[in-house]
Amino acid sequence: MASFSNRLLTWHKRHGRHDLPWQRTRDAYRIWVSEIMLQQTQVAAVIPYYDRFLERFPDIATLAAAPQDEVLRLWSGLGYYSRARNLQRAAQLVAERHQGVFPRALQDIAALPGIGRSTAAAIAAFAYGTRAAILDGNVKRVLGRHFAVAGYPGDKRLENQLWQLAEEQLPPRASGRYTQAIMDLGATLCTRARPRCEECPLADSCKARALDRVAEFPAPRAAKAVPTRAVHMLLLLRNGEVLLEKRPPSGIWGGLWSLPELGDAAGVRTHCRTHYGCSIAAPQTLAPLAHGFTHFKLNIQPLLCPVKTFTPAAQESGRLWLSLEDAHGAAIPVPVRKLIERLLGSG
Repeated sequence: MASFSNRLLTWHKRHGRHDLPWQRTRDAYRIWVSEIMLQQTQVAAVIPYYDRFLERFPDIATLAAAPQDEVLRLWSGLGYYSRARNLQRAAQLVAERHQGVFPRALQDIAALPGIGRSTAAAIAAFAYGTRAAILDGNVKRVLGRHFAVAGYPGDKRLENQLWQLAEEQLPPRASGRYTQAIMDLGATLCTRARPRCEECPLADSCKARALDRVAEFPAPRAAKAVPTRAVHMLLLLRNGEVLLEKRPPSGIWGGLWSLPELGDAAGVRTHCRTHYGCSIAAPQTLAPLAHGFTHFKLNIQPLLCPVKTFTPAAQESGRLWLSLEDAHGAAIPVPVRKLIERLLGSG
């Protein structure tokens, strides 16, 4: 029987993905952007963002010098916004420490913000042909099933075992093609649900399949109750403009523009007067909106707050009055965009 890597390479030549935008280049910058976007995000969702992002930021220097608001605006909707902040910070470090040239050495790549061992290896393999193993979610699933590695792959001991297996399967050459092949296998055939084992080039040697236990590998993370948080979002409207606030640089929606928030709606008029210098008419309760994060669910109760009078306090740094159309195109979180779309739709 042919080796693990040879079977994957043969399969990929005929059945793998060859026409993705980031496969048409050896430019490390473009490959890096694609790898960061593909973290936690499906290929189909990434493609339009990737194209728009590179049209605006075609190289490291442009990204490094751009206003963060512009970077986040083009990222808005992809989620996990720390990726965008780290991407820009890494571009600035490349400009400072590597004369604007993306580094070749694995240790230098992995040292950049937002790039770990696996992502660094993928970038180096695709851009430079470096022989280095990757271990993203797809690869963990392929190796975990093929070698019947029991347990949750996020466990450090199991992760170390999977890294060892990943290193052992590396072919002596064609690292870039092999890396793409094992990623494609996990994304298209060896999927989490309904894997297409009958089409898999590794089926004859897959231990999980031989045991008729494919669905058991890899083991899922232990289930935990997902907590729920509740917040009121204030749609302060003045002459067709809405008030947005800059969120802190880290944390949920870090660096994005969002709507003012309030835990208890009972004192909304006092809150608006004290914090934003706005006298408002009676707040109107709008239809609630739920938004899911990885670790919790956010229940949003929007309150429409027509502004009667306001003072310069609402013009302080970190706050903006924007037309609904401009706000919709700004660097805002997805649920805020949905709320603004409701207002635009209602006229």
